[in-house]
Amino acid sequence: MREITVREIHEYFGYRMVCGNDEALNRVVTEGDVNRPGLELSGYFELPYNRIVIIGEREIKYINTRMSEEAQRKAFDYLTRDSIPFILISRDQPCPKILYDIAYAKNFPIFSSYAHTNSIIVELLSFLEEALAPIETLHGVLMQVYGRGVLVTGDSGIGKSEIALEMIKKGHILVADDRVDVYRAHNQIMGKPADVLKDMLELRGVGLLNIADMFGGMSTTEKTDIDCIVNLCLAQDNREEYDRLGMNNEHTVSLFGIEIPKLDIPVGQGRSVAVMIEAAVSNIIMRQKGRDSAENFRRKLTNYIESNKEEN
Repeated sequence: MREITVREIHEYFGYRMVCGNDEALNRVVTEGDVNRPGLELSGYFELPYNRIVIIGEREIKYINTRMSEEAQRKAFDYLTRDSIPFILISRDQPCPKILYDIAYAKNFPIFSSYAHTNSIIVELLSFLEEALAPIETLHGVLMQVYGRGVLVTGDSGIGKSEIALEMIKKGHILVADDRVDVYRAHNQIMGKPADVLKDMLELRGVGLLNIADMFGGMSTTEKTDIDCIVNLCLAQDNREEYDRLGMNNEHTVSLFGIEIPKLDIPVGQGRSVAVMIEAAVSNIIMRQKGRDSAENFRRKLTNYIESNKEEN
């Protein structure tokens, strides 16, 4: 199970800290969901959870107008237990005094944000889904080509990094080399580099290159969707499995339950693989726009055959 710390969330969103010290920021977040404590404020404590607690305007109004001091102490003691990462109060509303006193005694973190409650929830859920998503590590090179994420795979030493360097010189963007951390977020398959390998490309015989330093900051990016996989394999004269017309191009790979198109491209002497990858991505983009070259050819071929039958 992946986890992040309250400190990471605090640094990312910049929430104003109302209660708690630096040690309180070391609490961990393991659930990718949040909770608005309506039931707890009404005295129902039989649904344990480990979620971030969001207190909005409705909750503050209920606390101030409907809850006795004794009811507040019971509810706030429950909401500041060890398994709860932190409490976030929306619209910069003042923290209830009893809540603050209990949290202060426990060194429990409370934050405040100027944003609306719904905006806070949407932003947090989006962040948590990505931050807590399971990660699978794949061997390959991840590039952005014409705005599409392309994962280039193949046997070690086949030339993936050299092809990536050629594509970077043509204006495409490097995401990760050698090790690609793949995860599912927002119903998409995403890829990013390992932190230690960010911006780096390894060339056999040359060594590690910092692509951002060599080609500028726009030549790399931190993450991208993975829209297709290009698998490089050695070209063989007697191999007949390659789809020469693109009419049986439905091969896919399942990653975290999502099917990703996969293309096998043979690598051989005199073949510009970088140009072939560009052409493959362009073809995918055209298909997404409803212009399928292979299907158009199949239709023309069928019409041609039918017309010849009629003439005969």
